[in-house]
Amino acid sequence: MSYSAQFLNATEAAKRLGVSIKALRLYEQRGLIVPIRTSAGWRTYGPTEMERAGEIAALRALGLSLAQIARVLDGGTQQLGPALAAQQALLEAQARDLHDAVEKVRRLRQDLATGSDNAPTLPDRMAVNPRIVFDLPWPWGGEEFNLCIGRPLTYIIGPLGSGKTRLAKAIAAALPGAVFVDLDRLEDENGITIRRRFADEPELKSRVETVLAQLVKDGAVASPPLTALLVALDTQAKAFVVDMIEQSLDAGSQTALIAYLRHGRANKTPIFMLTRSKAILDPAAIGPDEAIILCPANHSPPIDVASYPGAPGFETVSNCLASPDVRARTEGVIAWRPEVA
Repeated sequence: MSYSAQFLNATEAAKRLGVSIKALRLYEQRGLIVPIRTSAGWRTYGPTEMERAGEIAALRALGLSLAQIARVLDGGTQQLGPALAAQQALLEAQARDLHDAVEKVRRLRQDLATGSDNAPTLPDRMAVNPRIVFDLPWPWGGEEFNLCIGRPLTYIIGPLGSGKTRLAKAIAAALPGAVFVDLDRLEDENGITIRRRFADEPELKSRVETVLAQLVKDGAVASPPLTALLVALDTQAKAFVVDMIEQSLDAGSQTALIAYLRHGRANKTPIFMLTRSKAILDPAAIGPDEAIILCPANHSPPIDVASYPGAPGFETVSNCLASPDVRARTEGVIAWRPEVA
């Protein structure tokens, strides 16, 4: 095959697209584009290949991953909307972090200008929310996830079968020193009950009973599930990931618990909690140092959702939430996926 004005070699194609030759090779390796081969084996790009490569380059410029782009190219506009919504949510989260950093710099400059001797130390004033990146498990197929790990409270939500429990376990595995608190909280991994632990650890019993008394004063009902949760959160850990935090708790206990986690505890160890309860997750009450992660029903990658109406994913989050009495009636309901024959 001889070259013509319609067919470009890799160097010419990359230059016209504004990308590197390495990027074109990567698109090819991921199966996103298949260049035409000359009789000598050289890669060439005709109008069809250039149009597809241009779409890939445009989506990459928006920040979409190659895995997201593959779904968009396969599914067309039906997949483009969710992919753009996920990217918008990620950019908004990064913008919030950038805004926080700008505010810290502004306050630091103000402290330096006024010569304040009582201002926090430089590391404290300049601290920003750290992030980790890890590969998501099935059903996302290795998609990278960028997670903010510095916020004291993060809510994980999604409809049945969306993969939120898998995400929670992946977060617990990716975070050094994190503890996963599963639904079976009445005994620890060694089968030791709360009563035995209290007998063996009187200091633990005293701390938990102090918190429990505060929660009861705020409207909670003292119960084994609430006590077990408090024991689990008393563990020395760098972070906690809690499966369905409202499990077996009544409305008053849920309201008192989230108020305590938000304002009452001295230790601000990050807590990632799965929930579908309106008492636990009230978008109107979300503070600037809290976050919502949504696992979409269509198995698009999880996204950060801003807590205001109109934000990408906000309506889905609202639709996933139910009152405590409804959650109590549906407790234990799980998504079921038939096995592949």
